[in-house]
Amino acid sequence: MSQLLQKEIDKIKRQILTLGAIVEERVHLAVRAIDERDSALAQKIIDGDPEIDRMDVDMEEDCLKLLALYQPVAIDLRFIVSVIKINSELERIGDLAVNIGERAVFLAGQKPVDISFDFPSMSEKVKAMLKNSLDALVNMNTATAARVIETDDEIDTMNRAMYQTTQQGIRKHPDRVESLMHLWSVSRHLERIADHATNIAEDVIYMIQGTIVRHKTEEFHK
Repeated sequence: MSQLLQKEIDKIKRQILTLGAIVEERVHLAVRAIDERDSALAQKIIDGDPEIDRMDVDMEEDCLKLLALYQPVAIDLRFIVSVIKINSELERIGDLAVNIGERAVFLAGQKPVDISFDFPSMSEKVKAMLKNSLDALVNMNTATAARVIETDDEIDTMNRAMYQTTQQGIRKHPDRVESLMHLWSVSRHLERIADHATNIAEDVIYMIQGTIVRHKTEEFHK
């Protein structure tokens, strides 16, 4: 690998980590806005979405320039292709944080429902998945990536529990269906964020091993 290409790849790594940190923080703040019924905080997340969109476009353009200028091969090529895909996953996670923020804006204007939704626990697991998937990318660690993929089942279980909680809430408070459905949407958006983190982990394994593991979970242990 030429020194110039290595320098550009290191720059790309820093960019994707910066974007990942911003997106992770947006998810955290969106859930906090739900818990605290903070419409002002939620609106900041919504208003900040164009920043993530710009970073997404800049990252993709930088990656395409590297492909054109250096014509990388083997793991360097897989790295750049993977970053393009991971960049897209992060942008989608940013969109989901905005969706949660929109739910928070609505709920801030409603009377709280006497039903317990444990969003902080769910969001902490989801954020850990996102952080670990990015750590796996930077450290070229397939074991960390595999653990992220395995954790997705836990989020699916929590999401199903949230659905049951929503059903119970509707039976108990039939006059609060709209608020309960907004709360259920938060759970679904968190579950989708976990799916995107899983996709990032799968892309990391592809980058390192050259193996497409999506839909082939047995490959994680090879």
